[in-house]
Amino acid sequence: MRMFRNDYSEGAAPEILEALVATNAEQHVGYTEGDPHCERARALIRAACGREDVDVEFCVGGTSANIVGVTGMLRDWEGVICTRDGHINVHETGAIAACGRTVLATRDADGFLSPEEAERVWTFQTGTGRHMTRPAAVYISNTTELGGVWGKERFDALCDWAERRGLKVFLDGARLGSALTSPARDGLTLEHIARRTSAFYIGGTKNGLLFGEAMVISDPGLKESFGYLIKERGGLMAKGRLLGVQFARAFERDGAGDALYWRLARNANECAFKLREGLVALDFEPAGDAPSNQQFFLLDPEIAAAFAETAGCEIFETLPDGRQLTRFVCSWATKPEDVDELLAFARTL
Repeated sequence: MRMFRNDYSEGAAPEILEALVATNAEQHVGYTEGDPHCERARALIRAACGREDVDVEFCVGGTSANIVGVTGMLRDWEGVICTRDGHINVHETGAIAACGRTVLATRDADGFLSPEEAERVWTFQTGTGRHMTRPAAVYISNTTELGGVWGKERFDALCDWAERRGLKVFLDGARLGSALTSPARDGLTLEHIARRTSAFYIGGTKNGLLFGEAMVISDPGLKESFGYLIKERGGLMAKGRLLGVQFARAFERDGAGDALYWRLARNANECAFKLREGLVALDFEPAGDAPSNQQFFLLDPEIAAAFAETAGCEIFETLPDGRQLTRFVCSWATKPEDVDELLAFARTL
């Protein structure tokens, strides 16, 4: 059976591999500096963002992009506000702290950073002046750690709060493709994100590329530092053109004005929705409403273990009642028949 553990177990979409093979023998200056593939990728991403004034840098992976994005916005005595389940707070081995910066977690429990909780953290941290870490940025991810998708209204409410407090906004877009092709995006677009954030990144690793993330920097005050930080933090690839080739192919538009990047993301979402509907029809209980390529269910331990062994599903945590929060993930490579096979197995449990 195909695995439903994550969206980066496979290599890359065939179109991406073909582009890499076709350019394999070319010789270019390294480090994403000046080669035609990186320049074309930057131009295509700027066009997709609707802004010619943004800088586009490339990082090898999500942790690297988060380190550069967050630490690039903070001075020594400043911290970043995020939810308690935020990737930088839980899943990156203290990478932000290792760089001498502080993560300030809220009590938000649904994966979305709320203005109310951000304000509570702000008020507490600034209540005694220079004796506590001062918030200077907020970190959010789209999709969230729990598969949630930011809508325009909720996104703007947080950005408005951050603007009033003078905080920068960084968006982790590891699964931005899934988020912006979801029906729950509620008017939120790549163009709008580029207008409202200080910086964000477009995830390639989890949407059909071999590796790589494209950082989009809108804040003029960050443009110089991010380039240096990518090198300092070990994220600058010598064979940088490999990133440019992949992102250029991903964002090339076809005759209908569509791009491979969005087609791959839509496939992941459609398979995930089919999976969700099928499991719900079999009376498995979903954990919330995740309108993205990540789907969560509350399962009895023996059922969760069976899914984990057979389909690679990841068990996130055990609840007080003994049930286990279990995640199913679809990718660019998942096919409807793969979902059918999983549902057929589910009927035996």
